Amino acid sequence: MVMAIRRRKLGNPLALAVMVTLWQKPMHPYEIAQTLRRQGKDTSTKINYGSLYTVVQSLEKHGFVEVTDVERQGNRPERTVYGLTEAGREEMTEWLSDIVAVPVKEFPIFETALSLMGALHPDEVVRLLEERLSALEVQAASGRGALEKLYETLPRLFLVETEYQLHMVEAQAEWVRGFLQEIKKGTLPDVAGWRHFHETGELPPEFT
Repeated sequence: MVMAIRRRKLGNPLALAVMVTLWQKPMHPYEIAQTLRRQGKDTSTKINYGSLYTVVQSLEKHGFVEVTDVERQGNRPERTVYGLTEAGREEMTEWLSDIVAVPVKEFPIFETALSLMGALHPDEVVRLLEERLSALEVQAASGRGALEKLYETLPRLFLVETEYQLHMVEAQAEWVRGFLQEIKKGTLPDVAGWRHFHETGELPPEFT
């Protein structure tokens, strides 16, 4: 049976990140932003710190967070502290559980490019993929080094998304490496027709 993620009142992943952060303890928005940055969540969630206050207000509007305190320190502006409500805890748990359990079809731009690459000459595709492979290898090496350093200061539980990101980079590099060899050696099915089309302008019957 194919499962689908349920529609939620708020669909912005930043809202989920904020709720999980407030699940740790009540905080004011500036502290939420600091915590997200310190815990490295900006590497796995698209975080617009300028819109974080708006997200908090939306969460409050839907009853997922509530004001628990207003801090006053000298002449500094007041800071409103928010905490997670019981409804917010339920929403956070259900939303996070859905995302963990249910694979969702995403549309990475590289997949789009692969589906359209026939419009480029095979030799040009080889050059471009070699360029991409070099960048991926640098990215993977950098990621491995950074991860080793992070292991020294953070529990692995807080680094699993970084491990996953590194694994995906390495997997993509491995696939690109193999695909390049298929094009270069001519073992990719239809590569001859692909090359023939770009050199003569004649579209092979099997391509129509």
